[in-house]
Amino acid sequence: MTALGKLFRTTTFKLTLAYLIVFALFAALLLGYFALNTRRLVTEQITDTVNAEITGLSEQYRQGGIRRLVLIIEARSRRPGSSLYLVTTFNGDTLAGNISALDPGVLDNPGWSETGYRRLDEAGADRGHEALVRVFQLPGGFRLLVGRDLDERQRLERIIASAGRWSAAVVVLIGLIGGVFVTRRVLRRVDAMTDKARTIMEGDLSGRLPVTGSNDELDRLAENLNAMLERIEALMHGLKEVSDNIAHDLKTPLTRLRNHAEEALRTARDEASYREALDQTIEESDGLIRTFNALLMIARAEAGQSSESLTDFDAAEIARGVGELYEPLAEEKGLTLKVEAETPAPMVGNRELVTQALANLVDNAIKYGGTATPADGVNGAAPEIVVRAVGEGDKILLTVADRGPGIPESDRGRVTDRFVRLETSRTEPGSGLGLSLVAAVARLHGGELTFEDNSPGLKSIIALPRGGPVQTTA
Repeated sequence: MTALGKLFRTTTFKLTLAYLIVFALFAALLLGYFALNTRRLVTEQITDTVNAEITGLSEQYRQGGIRRLVLIIEARSRRPGSSLYLVTTFNGDTLAGNISALDPGVLDNPGWSETGYRRLDEAGADRGHEALVRVFQLPGGFRLLVGRDLDERQRLERIIASAGRWSAAVVVLIGLIGGVFVTRRVLRRVDAMTDKARTIMEGDLSGRLPVTGSNDELDRLAENLNAMLERIEALMHGLKEVSDNIAHDLKTPLTRLRNHAEEALRTARDEASYREALDQTIEESDGLIRTFNALLMIARAEAGQSSESLTDFDAAEIARGVGELYEPLAEEKGLTLKVEAETPAPMVGNRELVTQALANLVDNAIKYGGTATPADGVNGAAPEIVVRAVGEGDKILLTVADRGPGIPESDRGRVTDRFVRLETSRTEPGSGLGLSLVAAVARLHGGELTFEDNSPGLKSIIALPRGGPVQTTA
């Protein structure tokens, strides 16, 4: 396709052409309305003048008869720029006036008419004129014709028509030039976006559509598409990271699973040995299943699939339920688990995911929060875990605070990545997916996961949007 053909096929040029046609029609209608009113105004001026003259001449005829009327007509006919006058007898013989010829039948029809005529001083001329005349019948059968030449009205009509033609030509020319200019500018921006989109489709996800800073509709479209590309790039990066992490972190349990099975085949001699090997295999398989379930849950949360099952619930009730579930496990490790959730904390979301997220934080606190001794706390505080669910403004805060070693501030930004495990947690069982799931659940609900010092220990906070009021029953 040629550049000109490409230009003419653009939506911008078609819209410009459509606006040009609409504007030209509007201008033509406006000019026609102006011409019509100008014609009407000139015609009214002529009729008013002719009527006034006929009234005066009729009065002169009544006072002095035909002789006086003829003298007055002859005098007025000789004046430069005079009106058209003609007095005839009942059979059409001319008595006075400045007209030598009229269209046939004009004098036979009293009233107004437009007719061609020639003046007496133009009797030999080929070219006639147009006039608006009124024929008035006088007593005695005489006829009086008074009129005005329409040359002025025709001249105004020619001026308006000429102006209309030139205006239309100028409007079309300027419209086409403007349309080509605007279309070329828009086309350059669209072509730049198209070229960048091609590079992105070829695999360069770091590319972004150009933004001029004008904040027009193309800039807003480019900004939204760039935000989408950033999200896609992050998802692809996360997918690559997950694939790498799965290949690296799941290789060890799979290898261990294979080694146990191979060792059982090689060394087991009785039923007890085979049973022990099967128990180890089942335990390793359960760990792998938990890891894949966590990955699947994170993927669904990040994709927003779990947002379809949103309900109203009380986060304080969830905190109390999680505390009750994990209290025996905390006691086994010599920890005190306290729940502070007396007032309702209403929110809207996926109850199961929020429960799982809070349970993950409590589970981590139990795993790593019991390493401190009472002497490590402030003023000899006991190693305890505090679970809170409170409303703060338009947020619901789910907080889990422990007295463990905490997380160094430099590592808090990466602990929510998949399969990340700090050196202090290597000795504890786990896959490094717990905090990733918590962060994904927080993002799904429009909130965030943050970490703070508990002096000593760690305070994990899930901030979620507050929902409607929870109905409590007595």
